[in-house]
Amino acid sequence: MNIKYDQLCIRNAEKKDCEQLAKWWNDGKVMAHAGFPNGLGTTATEIEKQIVNDSDETRRRLMIVYKNTLIGEMSFYVYENAKYEIGIKICEFDYQEKGLGKIVLSMLIEELFHMGAQLIFLDTNLNNTRAQHVYEKLGFKRIAIHCDSWKNQLGELQSTVDYELTKGDFCNFKNR
Repeated sequence: MNIKYDQLCIRNAEKKDCEQLAKWWNDGKVMAHAGFPNGLGTTATEIEKQIVNDSDETRRRLMIVYKNTLIGEMSFYVYENAKYEIGIKICEFDYQEKGLGKIVLSMLIEELFHMGAQLIFLDTNLNNTRAQHVYEKLGFKRIAIHCDSWKNQLGELQSTVDYELTKGDFCNFKNR
C-alpha cells in the first residue's frame, strides 16, 4: 500500500522502519492510551519478524509520513466476511491535534472500501474522547461500551468503546 494525498503518505512498514516503531512502542507516553504506560519492551528485531509476514489479505502495519517525516503508524487486520479492524497512532506529539488523523484515516478507509471491505471496526479507550470525536466525525457508529473490561500495565481497570463503519456512513475528510 502506498497512498498519497497532499503532503501525506501512508505506506507499508518496512525493515527500515523497525527501529522507529520500537522507539514509539517502548515509549510509555506514546503507548499509555493503549494500556502500556511502561511501553511494550520490544525490539526492532521482534517487530521485523512481525511485519515480514504482513499482506493485504491478512494484516498490514503502515507508516504515516507527513512532509517526508515519519509521524505515526496505522494497521489493518482482515477478518471473515470482508470485515477490517483498523488502528492508528500519531506518535509524534507535535503532529497531534492538527487535523491529520481524520485525513489519514480517510485515506486508509477509502482504500479499504476500494479493496472490498464491507465493515470497518475499531475500539478505543473510553477516556480517549479526542479519538472518539474523530471517529464519529468520520461516520463511525458507537456500538458497545465495555466498562472495566481489562487492566493496563499498572493494574488499573480500563473501559473501551467499540465502533463500526459502513461505506454508506463514511464521511471522507480527504476531499474537504
